Amino acid sequence: MNSIEKKIDGIVEDLLESYSGGKVIDEVKRFEHPEKEAVIDILEKLRHLIYPGYFRNNSLKIYTLRNNTTMLLEDIIYNLIKQISLVLPCREEYASACEETLAAEAERITFEFLKQIPKIREYIETDLQAAYDGDPAAYSKDEIIFSYPGLYAILTSRIAHELFVLGVPLIPRMMTEHAHSLTGIDIHPGVTLGKYFFIDHGTGIVIGETTVIGNNVKVYQGVTLGALSTRGGQSLRNKKRHPTIMDNVTIYSGASILGGETVIGKDAVIGGNAFITSSVPEGARVSIKTQELLYSFGSSKPVEKKDFENANNWFYVI
Repeated sequence: MNSIEKKIDGIVEDLLESYSGGKVIDEVKRFEHPEKEAVIDILEKLRHLIYPGYFRNNSLKIYTLRNNTTMLLEDIIYNLIKQISLVLPCREEYASACEETLAAEAERITFEFLKQIPKIREYIETDLQAAYDGDPAAYSKDEIIFSYPGLYAILTSRIAHELFVLGVPLIPRMMTEHAHSLTGIDIHPGVTLGKYFFIDHGTGIVIGETTVIGNNVKVYQGVTLGALSTRGGQSLRNKKRHPTIMDNVTIYSGASILGGETVIGKDAVIGGNAFITSSVPEGARVSIKTQELLYSFGSSKPVEKKDFENANNWFYVI
């Protein structure tokens, strides 16, 4: 054994010793965890199912809509049942027949979920319309479907939410975190979204688990809809920690709205960089007082803008 082989063998021995320490990360569950690639593949095929005329599936060579839909659906069903079976807990009362019972439960959940696809399509149509109506830079709805990260994140959230409501562990979060990694938009699958939801630009948006969002809400980049405090850790699970946003609310970039008791009233407008921890009444306009701007010429002492409004070649410093 040469020196490199000895070094490798020594590292292997050290790792094997480390694996025997009883830590959570020591567990070897190769066939008991969902496959990330399979979950992402299911998500993309569901996207094809929701937009039947937009995304080509090269694995299907049957071109009638009925046959194509049937083949795609069968593929989703088979793989979704398999992945859900891997994440469902095995209850002690039926441990002896756990595998068969979990497969049956996974099948039930899968078909219950698939019944929600028409509703998801109905809602995403309104989101598409909201994006088109709300963004003068959008030249077509095709452009939005193919390229807008906000719509992709919203669709993923709507899909994941239905699985979340059905009690599926882990998989919904894997889906939304995949969208997060692609778009920079972090929407927990527990979030309840109304119709006509529009995310403009989107990067840096965080929407926490117990957030409730009404209809016709518009959110810009950098917005946080979060918890007021998470110091309680797991003791806060299943408690309302995130705000409620009522209908027709607009939230501009950089705003933070925190707390489970915080309600943003209907038709309110939240200005950029606002920090809100208490409820806002219906129809209110919330804004941060304009910061003072200091202007200077080169190395000269900063002066107020009114003193040189007619001057040339000036610049300003915030």
